[in-house]
Amino acid sequence: MTEEAGAAPSRWWSSIRIRIVVGYVVLLAAALAISILLTRQVLVGRLASEVDQALTQEVEELRNLAGGTDPATGEPFGTDVEAIFDTFLRRNVPATDEAFFTLVGGERFLSSFDAPQAVWSDPNLAAEWAAVTVPSRNTVPTGAGEMRYLAVPLGSVGDASGVFVVAHFTDDDRDEILVVVRVLTVAGLVVLVASALLAWSLSGRVLRPVRELTATARRISETDLSQRIEVTGHDELAELGTTFNEMVGRLEEGFDQQRQFLDDVAHELRTPITIVQGNVDLLGDDPAERAAGIETINDELDRMNRYVTDLLVLAKAETGDFLQFAPVDVGELMVTLDDRIRTLGERNWVLVGSPAPGSVALLADRARLVQAVLNLASNAVHHTQTGDTISLGVDATHASVRIWVLDTGPGIDPDVIDRLFERRFRGAASRAHRSDGMGIGLSIVDAIARGHGGHAEAANDPAGGARFTIELPLDPITEELP
Repeated sequence: MTEEAGAAPSRWWSSIRIRIVVGYVVLLAAALAISILLTRQVLVGRLASEVDQALTQEVEELRNLAGGTDPATGEPFGTDVEAIFDTFLRRNVPATDEAFFTLVGGERFLSSFDAPQAVWSDPNLAAEWAAVTVPSRNTVPTGAGEMRYLAVPLGSVGDASGVFVVAHFTDDDRDEILVVVRVLTVAGLVVLVASALLAWSLSGRVLRPVRELTATARRISETDLSQRIEVTGHDELAELGTTFNEMVGRLEEGFDQQRQFLDDVAHELRTPITIVQGNVDLLGDDPAERAAGIETINDELDRMNRYVTDLLVLAKAETGDFLQFAPVDVGELMVTLDDRIRTLGERNWVLVGSPAPGSVALLADRARLVQAVLNLASNAVHHTQTGDTISLGVDATHASVRIWVLDTGPGIDPDVIDRLFERRFRGAASRAHRSDGMGIGLSIVDAIARGHGGHAEAANDPAGGARFTIELPLDPITEELP
């Protein structure tokens, strides 16, 4: 019995339905409490601002009157504060919860109609007003309730000075604010209870199909990703099921690609590793044999290094931040490329349509562009023979730059054109011409082009051969690579 009693709270709280409802209620209660407190603070702040404006307005009206003439004599008031106070109190009626008090020579003088006389019973307050020499604003408790006042000095009569006090009693206003806060609190509690009941009902409906989804998901294992969740309806749960199925599909595809990729890496690296190991075992004492063996080992190590470098480029490309943008002179870039590609093989190299240096600028990563074009040129070399023509050209417009490589080789099999830029894809012609590669050179070209906000494309030229093109916008909008 004791164990069951101790385990009950744990089982009770382990229900996700209860945790959802409790969390929702706590969050809503906190939001309501904060809203009520903020509403109260806003109302109190607005009350204080409106009261201060009203007090200041009354003082301004008094000052305007003091600068005028006495209606009884037709002469300026001058320093006759008694006449000023008397005229002002006869002409002005205080607003609700507002009162006027005046002092002359430090003594109580006149006050407005219905002004609470209990205010005068506080000797400290009366003494404070009598000593006013500069405008003073304060909030004090009185026998008539909390009072916000503005006291200003007003000249002198002989040795006597005048002080005008306009006061506002804020108890009624604060009571109204308290009523608003109470109404909001009661309404918030009603909303809170109703929301809790509604959340309990909805969470029960939502979580019932989730159990079915969980049971189906458990049948999917890392060795069998063919299972899919049966989806019915068009609500959020159906969308969840569809998304889950798509995710499992992507995982299945990713695992397949990973297995294929690992197979490719193992196959490609097995040969150079075997060659290196065989040459190391055969190294003898003969200097000529040792030199030849070391040269072979270095060649194979260089080949493996190229594989690793290409893999690193694609890995960085997947992060979307592998480019360093800077202004690139297209004319100067083409001159550099023309010089570099001529070392790739004995071909008839032709540079077409290159703009003059300094005439066209492109915001790009110059090193990556050089790498991409060299990959295209190297691809053209492997599909042509000595003496064939390979053209390097550029077409520049007001919006983009198209850099292309055209060869006079056998062209591209139409069935594989759409797959040429896929990672690790190599057509039959490529496999026949060379074996030293992992088939990712064109994938690197595509990644670099898309990283610049452009694209790469391939096509058979009407005159024969293959044309590979990189199109880049002059003002790149980079995209996140998948």
